[in-house]
Amino acid sequence: MEERLEAILKRYHEIEQDLMKPEIMGDFKKVSILSKEQRDLEEIVKKYEEYKKTQNAINDAKSLMNDAELREMAEIELEENTQKLENVTKELELLLIPKDENDGKNVIMEIRGAAGGDEANIFAGDLFRMYTYYSEKEGWKIEVINEIPGTSGGFSQVEYMIKGENVYSKLKYESGAHRVQRVPETESQGRVHTSTATVVVMPEVEDIDVEIKESDLKIDVYHSSGAGGQSVNTSNSAVRITHLPTNTVVTCQNERSQMKNKEKAMSILKSKIYDNLEQQKNSELTAERKSKVGTGDRSEKIRTYNYPQNRVTDHRINFSLMELDRVMDGGLEPIITALITEDQKRKLEGK
Repeated sequence: MEERLEAILKRYHEIEQDLMKPEIMGDFKKVSILSKEQRDLEEIVKKYEEYKKTQNAINDAKSLMNDAELREMAEIELEENTQKLENVTKELELLLIPKDENDGKNVIMEIRGAAGGDEANIFAGDLFRMYTYYSEKEGWKIEVINEIPGTSGGFSQVEYMIKGENVYSKLKYESGAHRVQRVPETESQGRVHTSTATVVVMPEVEDIDVEIKESDLKIDVYHSSGAGGQSVNTSNSAVRITHLPTNTVVTCQNERSQMKNKEKAMSILKSKIYDNLEQQKNSELTAERKSKVGTGDRSEKIRTYNYPQNRVTDHRINFSLMELDRVMDGGLEPIITALITEDQKRKLEGK
């Protein structure tokens, strides 16, 4: 570990020197790239400096153990710094875990009602509300891209973008099948029904991540309709784009401008194609896929929301919380923290 840390420290100082060179200072692109690399290394470098300082304090305390007058103080210093070194070492191990290059990105989420008819669509709406409240607590911004309302409420399908700091790092674990157990409002005999909704979380991708040829696209425009499109349904502002090689279809109709709808539709198309490529890559790396939390089959049942018992259970990590009401009001943090902790643990253990 120390060899890796020394290499990181050396690289950090090299970047410092490079950023002071006139030929680099005048190149905005190089400055931007080097500054980002420096920021990525900074937390590790500061923690490593704390690690070395603590090691020195331990050595100093050991050297004073033979001094009768200072022995008691040295023992206290040794005990405190030994514990501190253990904690700092654990923190460094976590910092050295390879980071997901998508963690800092915005996300595009898609929620669909699945098994359960109207109740599944209502549950899809509940999930959308849950993620909206959670995003508000995190200071993130939500932009709806496309929505198909359910006939009895909720959504048959809703697609939206969440913008903010490190959104993907927290929401990437949400992809999969979500199951609800409750008594539907339409149930006259009070029986508990089980319904499902699917959630897909995709990182927003840049132009450099995915190349899409104009000749591979079929673009249709039509009248907007439904919620979000009521005020613009007199013009052809809605956009549907089909990527012919993969038969991927995206729709956007929530903006008044056809140009803005096309721009958003292209953004979600790029993310869908990129996500499909990542899924294929993960399926080829079976062992690696098993070592991660939340990167399995999209049809995998990941969580159950049990209303009669006010319980939510994440099946991937066998984690239950008897606070379903709070979770549905955006209190997702305990679940997401548990998922991140388990993911880090598995990576450290190399599973």
